[in-house]
Amino acid sequence: MQENTEGEAHAAKQRLIKKYPNRRLYDTKTSSYITLAEVKQLVMDSEDVVIRDAKTNEELTRSILLQIILEEEAGGAPMFSEAMLANIIRFYGHAMQGFMGTYIEKNVQMFTDFQTQLSGQSQGAAPEAWKQFMSMQPPAMQSMMGNYMEQSQTVLTQMQEQMQKQTEQMLGVFGIKR
Repeated sequence: MQENTEGEAHAAKQRLIKKYPNRRLYDTKTSSYITLAEVKQLVMDSEDVVIRDAKTNEELTRSILLQIILEEEAGGAPMFSEAMLANIIRFYGHAMQGFMGTYIEKNVQMFTDFQTQLSGQSQGAAPEAWKQFMSMQPPAMQSMMGNYMEQSQTVLTQMQEQMQKQTEQMLGVFGIKR
């Protein structure tokens, strides 16, 4: 009998990291100990990682990912403002907690997909693409994100203009005009 359920297939694709009582992380794929920074790199490389306690087999992935976020936030240029973190905390225990988590997750995924799409279209798409992204958002999100999106649009436009100027300068060095 060779039935393979969806869950088993997904588990087979996951990269299993075991966490030992001495707080060391063991990558079962490479049969070696790895650091938290290496776990972060696996996540950055879009590896499907699951972290389990070596003794109890308890799922620890969320706590390790939160530890990575905490280190990133403490290490220089934080992504979340204190106000944003306070607002997130206020949703814990609130009737909207489940909705908010799903809402944030879907919007981050949509933003990531949008960013990927934008990176493939480097010239001339920024203002129209931002408008399209914002039009997909509910009115409350449009209001909340309005200033952020305007700033992001400005930065993206400036980056595109700077890249275009640098490309033209580099081509000019080689005597090529566009």
